[in-house]
Amino acid sequence: MGETAERRVAAVERSTNETAIRVNVELDGLGRSDIATGVGFFDHMLDQLARHSLIDITVEAKGDTHIDDHHTVEDVGIALGQAVRKAMGERRGIKRYASLDLAMDECLTRAAIDVSGRPFLVFRTTFPTEKIGTFDTQLVREFFQAFAQNAGLTLHIETLYGDNSHHIAETCFKAVARVLGTALEVDPRQSDRVPSTKGMLA
Repeated sequence: MGETAERRVAAVERSTNETAIRVNVELDGLGRSDIATGVGFFDHMLDQLARHSLIDITVEAKGDTHIDDHHTVEDVGIALGQAVRKAMGERRGIKRYASLDLAMDECLTRAAIDVSGRPFLVFRTTFPTEKIGTFDTQLVREFFQAFAQNAGLTLHIETLYGDNSHHIAETCFKAVARVLGTALEVDPRQSDRVPSTKGMLA
């Protein structure tokens, strides 16, 4: 983004009987993160999402983790998706599409994205264990479902192979981070145009 370009930033607050969440994002950042959700493994994954997308992300969440982590993870996905959508504005100039195969040791995960305004998630990933430490592996899908729905993303995630649940989850977050960062980059050849023949992405 040039010095005269408008900063793509947003803040979202979400408060329910189950969670209280504050999120800030800067799409043209350096991958800085300040994450505190009360769910250790999830914090680690959100750090990866920021670092590898180069989106600056701040998340402060307090949730009913004495019950389980579900509400916190899902509601962070909602708020983060809303913040990304808000920061994109009209989506002028973005590259829109990206795909990537990401390897980590024995594991390979593919992610593809269309920043379309039409939310849809395909998640073809299974985990050999139900838990990563105390973290429920089912919540990986729940996060991406909430995030894609609220950011307005068509998002496909598929793990082709892998044996270690930690590696599988981490490749999902890293792969999504990379395609998200690429798709949200501004193409200088069309910086004033919405990348759609419809003239809008909503």
